[in-house]
Amino acid sequence: MPQSYAATTISPDLVHRLRTMPKAEIHVHVEGATDAETFYEMAQRNQVNLPAESLNEWKSFFEFRNFPHFIQVYAAAVQCLQTPEDYALMIERLYKRQAEENILYTEAFLSASFLIQKFQDEEILDAIAAGRAAGEANYHCQVNLIPDIAREIPDSQHRVLEFVIKGKERGLFIGLGVGGLEVGYPPELFTETYAEAQRQGLRIVAHAGEAVGSESIWGAVNALNAERIGHGIRCLDDPELVEVLRQRQIPFEVSPSSNYCLGVVQRDQPHPIRHMMNAGLYCTVNSDDPAMFSTSLTHEYLTLAEQGFSWEELWQLNLNTLEATFLSDVEKDKYRIEWEKFVQTVSE
Repeated sequence: MPQSYAATTISPDLVHRLRTMPKAEIHVHVEGATDAETFYEMAQRNQVNLPAESLNEWKSFFEFRNFPHFIQVYAAAVQCLQTPEDYALMIERLYKRQAEENILYTEAFLSASFLIQKFQDEEILDAIAAGRAAGEANYHCQVNLIPDIAREIPDSQHRVLEFVIKGKERGLFIGLGVGGLEVGYPPELFTETYAEAQRQGLRIVAHAGEAVGSESIWGAVNALNAERIGHGIRCLDDPELVEVLRQRQIPFEVSPSSNYCLGVVQRDQPHPIRHMMNAGLYCTVNSDDPAMFSTSLTHEYLTLAEQGFSWEELWQLNLNTLEATFLSDVEKDKYRIEWEKFVQTVSE
C-alpha cells in the first residue's frame, strides 16, 4: 500500500509554468464542467424541482459522499437542462472555461443517454452546433465531443449510437464512450454497440477500473476494444493486466481529484499515477468533472507537483495527453510546434 505523504512545497516558477503552459485535455464531462450556480439558474428558469430549496443547499448537495451519490448528483444536475438552448449555453461555457485554463485542445464527454430522452435528434444537434460555433468564435481553443452511454441505462445504447452517428455526419462528434455506474454494468453489456461504432468510423473509449476492479478494464480492452481507458487506476491490482497495458500502450485518462473526491483513493495517500508510470503505463492528466469537484486541469498538475512530480515529468504528461488525442498527425504537428516554442521560452 502507498504510504502517506508530506506535500512538497512548489516553487513560484513551477506554479507559473503550470498555469501558463499550453494544455490538452481528453477526459472532461461537459455537464461536470458546469458550475452549481449555472445549474441552479437553469432549474429556476425551467421550473425544475431540485433536492434542495436554496442555492446554498444545492451547493451542499454537491459535497459527494461516495460514487453512487455522485451519480445521483450528476443525474439531478442533468435534469436542470430542459431546453436545447441550455445545452448550447453549457457547451459555449465549456469553451470559456477551457480557454481560461489555456487548454488549447479538448475532447469532452456529453451524457447522451439523458439528452436523447428529452429532445428530437435534429433540434439538439442544432443546439450543440450553435454552442460549438459560439465557443469557437469567442474563445481561442478547440473542442471535440464524445457522447457517452450511461451504464446504468443500458437500454439506451442503441439510440445513443444512432444519435452519435447522426452527429458524426454533421461533424459534431468524433467518438463514443461509456460511463456512469460501473457496479452491476460490465463492459460486456455494450460489446455489439461498440463493434458497430467502430464499423461506423467512430473512435471508442470507456470508463473502467474506477469503482470496479481490473475485470472492468479487461472487459473494456477485450470486449469493447477501447482505444483509451477512463481512470483505470485499479489495473494495479492485476500484474498480468498491467503487462498487457504496458505492451499495448493504451492511454489512461487519469483524474486525481476525482478519485480523491469519490473515495477511490484516500486523501492522505499519494495518487497511484506514480505507480502506473513506474510500471511503464501510458498516463495522461485530466480534470473529469472540474466544477463538481472544485478543481481545474491546472490544479491537477499542481496536485501532482505537491506529490513530488518534477516539471519535466509534468510536461511529459501534458505531451502524453496531446499524443493520446484523436487528432490527425497534421493537426498534432500544429500544437507540437506551438508547445515547443513555449518550452524554449521557459527554458531560457
